Amino acid sequence: MKSIFFAQIILFMACNSIQRPTVGTVQGMTSEMDPLPFAKTITETELKEHLYIYASDEFEGRETGKPGQKKAVNYIKEEYKKLGIPAAKGDDDYFQEVPLEIGQMPSGSILLNGAEYALGDHVLTFSAAQGFYTEIVYAGYGIEEGDYSDYATLDVKGKIILVKAGEPKNKDGSYRISGTSETSVWSNASDSFGKRLELAAKYGVKGMLYYDGDNYNRFKSQYRFMKNNGNNRMRLKPKNQDLAGFFIDSDLAKAILPTIEFAETLGAIPVQLELRAKSENKLILSENVVALLEGSEMPKEYVVISSHLDHIGVEADGDINNGADDDGSGTVAMLEIAEAFKKAADAGKGPKRSIVFLHVTGEEKGLLGSQYYTDVDPILPLDQTVTNLNIDMIGRIDPKRDGQRNYIYLIGSDRLSTELHELSEAINEKFTNLELDYTFNDENDPNRFYYRSDHYNFAKNNIPIIFYFNGTHEDYHRPGDTPDKINYDLLKIRTQLVFHTAWEVANRERRVFVDRADP
Repeated sequence: MKSIFFAQIILFMACNSIQRPTVGTVQGMTSEMDPLPFAKTITETELKEHLYIYASDEFEGRETGKPGQKKAVNYIKEEYKKLGIPAAKGDDDYFQEVPLEIGQMPSGSILLNGAEYALGDHVLTFSAAQGFYTEIVYAGYGIEEGDYSDYATLDVKGKIILVKAGEPKNKDGSYRISGTSETSVWSNASDSFGKRLELAAKYGVKGMLYYDGDNYNRFKSQYRFMKNNGNNRMRLKPKNQDLAGFFIDSDLAKAILPTIEFAETLGAIPVQLELRAKSENKLILSENVVALLEGSEMPKEYVVISSHLDHIGVEADGDINNGADDDGSGTVAMLEIAEAFKKAADAGKGPKRSIVFLHVTGEEKGLLGSQYYTDVDPILPLDQTVTNLNIDMIGRIDPKRDGQRNYIYLIGSDRLSTELHELSEAINEKFTNLELDYTFNDENDPNRFYYRSDHYNFAKNNIPIIFYFNGTHEDYHRPGDTPDKINYDLLKIRTQLVFHTAWEVANRERRVFVDRADP
């Protein structure tokens, strides 16, 4: 599981209302296929055998992009080949390459009409950009949706544009995009910058200056924190490498266009502009591992089971962070679940929906592998992905449990689908009888675990999720997280719970129903 961190500012700025059907009984949904014989193939012995290899010193802590991580993906690949479960991409290609880079915070400045505006003070960016320009095109809000477009009359290809936060209103005070008093996604603090940048790329823009007077000081504080606490964070390599994005303060924005707060006339502004932002980024190649067991009746609907394959590597003194619990436990659980489903398929009782086994890289670096899968290159379509069951640390006992060991923390099961939550409860009652502890499901949980593992990238795409978790312990992100400290009896029954839940979701007559909007 990744630690809490301030996301890059560019990424940071990065339900249906029908009546919910009654949840059927577990027996009624899958009575023709008994999952118990296959759940019993998930054993302590096999989990232990896998984990003592996967979390051994030979794998060097599995840090993203390092040799140990390459050993990890090859181990996982070979296990799926042994099971006879094919690659999701076909042609024996189990690897989804995830292009990453270690970004260096740029240094330099912007010169406007001879005046210098320093990076980190008047300008914030993660983009390297150099060049001289004699005009900036004011593109208003930089929005295009429906019949509204700020780009309709502008020539912006290869140019620098200036856009501002917010969105246009009608004469009656309603918002133009939504047609109501409610703002649209273009005003969403998490998404608005990224959406504008993607749209600008579509029009061939070279650079975007973004002015948000209400939030600039907050951006600036976060930017300085990142710069002062290590400026070499790993990230997905930007798709629009040639497009530079800049947050600018009021001084620079009004030096370009004094009336920017209320200006409506769009077009070119003559200037003398020089970009002097320099940076050197290091390319890192890493991989997700993705296998697919095709469904017998609804093969184009997908149940994704996920865990992260990486960990945090080797300490400066040479001590290895083996990551047996984080997330070796989730990785080997998935291999055992895959084996159980394959045995069922071989017996003529395979799942009706397809099962995707998604082992993601870069979780410890910021959920990067799952972000790439959901946001950049979904191998299987997200609109046909019915559920994500994510496993991250299920082999230990939270010391706060005070000896009460027969439990599992569940997070997010009710955030998007009441039905999935009730199904999960019924499955547990029927098959595993664990205490389902929802302590960390609280929306006000200060740990924010809901946002700290790979299920979140599915949830933000309106896909119902369950996150299975045992809580942290004294060996979390330390060399003491070794295979000998795993409670294999608990690892087995928790793995069986995930298998039974996946079995029900995959075999029920209709897909899990979304009836809630994630807060």
